Amino acid sequence: MSKKVAFYTLGCKLNFSETSTIARNFSSEGFERVDFKEHADIYVINTCSVTENADKRFKSIVKQAQKVNPEAFVAAVGCYAQLKPQELADVDGVDLVLGATEKFNITSYLNDLTKNDMGEVHSCEIQDADFYVGSYSFGDRTRAFLKVQDGCDYKCTYCTIPLARGISRSDTLENVLQNAKEISEKNIKEIVLTGVNIGDYGKGEFGNKKHKHTFYELVKALDQVDGIERLRISSIEPNLLKNETIEFVSESDSFVPHFHIPLQSGSNDILKLMRRRYMKELYVDRVSKIKNTMPHACIGVDVIVGFPGETDDLFLETYNFLNELDISYLHVFTYSERDNTVAASLEGVIPKNKRAKRSKMLRGLSAKKRRAFYENQLGSHRTVLFEGENKEGYIHGFTENYVKVKSPWNPELVNTLQDVELTKIDDDGLVRFEFLNVSA
Repeated sequence: MSKKVAFYTLGCKLNFSETSTIARNFSSEGFERVDFKEHADIYVINTCSVTENADKRFKSIVKQAQKVNPEAFVAAVGCYAQLKPQELADVDGVDLVLGATEKFNITSYLNDLTKNDMGEVHSCEIQDADFYVGSYSFGDRTRAFLKVQDGCDYKCTYCTIPLARGISRSDTLENVLQNAKEISEKNIKEIVLTGVNIGDYGKGEFGNKKHKHTFYELVKALDQVDGIERLRISSIEPNLLKNETIEFVSESDSFVPHFHIPLQSGSNDILKLMRRRYMKELYVDRVSKIKNTMPHACIGVDVIVGFPGETDDLFLETYNFLNELDISYLHVFTYSERDNTVAASLEGVIPKNKRAKRSKMLRGLSAKKRRAFYENQLGSHRTVLFEGENKEGYIHGFTENYVKVKSPWNPELVNTLQDVELTKIDDDGLVRFEFLNVSA
């Protein structure tokens, strides 16, 4: 009888793509994958350490696994496992902790799955994380997350990712295209490109520290892969989003008009303290270029509030900057101190209650921005990719420019692309529509 394995993933799309690769390794070793809520012989938790909350959730997830099967073998992998392996190993119930280079070989570290008296740690020095492991995952039946790059050479003062994932390195163009082809053959309609710093694609390809290819060349090559209906760029740094890429996306049949561009602060003073590689004027230029080329494009923004030195005036500078910018939504992160980062020792620490208040203000602004963007799209003809979950009698989907729509549940619509006219916004903020032609 085959052993059963279950997975829990914290954090980003990149983590989800890597969990899928690890899961496929287990399958090739004869394990049966089950849901994390089910009885399993081994539970694998892929950790994140971008925010304080991700750290805190780890213990509760271990308890969740132990509640289902107290005798189960529990393994931790991922960013938090690389940064603080002993801290995880000391958590009651954890048997194995694997660092950045070891996680893809997890099956070779397993014993007979009897629980250890103490958590066993296998963690490399991060400078040893200099090779690339490709991966992709299916978020659901409609889209896949395709990893094209890993690690980061930037030195942002608040970020632990270079410590957790190592130097910037890329998959070979040939392998990315092969993975994209494999995904297209599984009837997946959309591919989302993921990585730590995907605009830096090509660096570290074939182990060469220089760029073998550029992100623009990657985009052009993926556009030629048959069978992919949609390609979506996830998060890309503003200084690495070039005009040629924006212009190519505007003319592409497969790349969609949706960009997620980290800003982090609308104050140049704070951007300097963060050691970001641009000033806010460049950000304005990138947004203007996108909107002039694709007026209907959706633009998402990452922003951090409560960074050390962010006075009330500097926060208001960020708020007003974002309020005036033609963007569609915000991902708001409340700053939290991370060990071994420069920012953790900076002066001007912001009280946590003030950080929370600023975060709430920006989330309110995000809701306002999203509503305005959706209202601007009413009356337009779009194509919706429908997802597979029945949510309280409704099916949801996204247009190419990331407007979320809803319709009464119809299983025949799952994983189909439908032409629609956006008609009105419901009380829950989602958009209703009329079909232009129904092929489901």
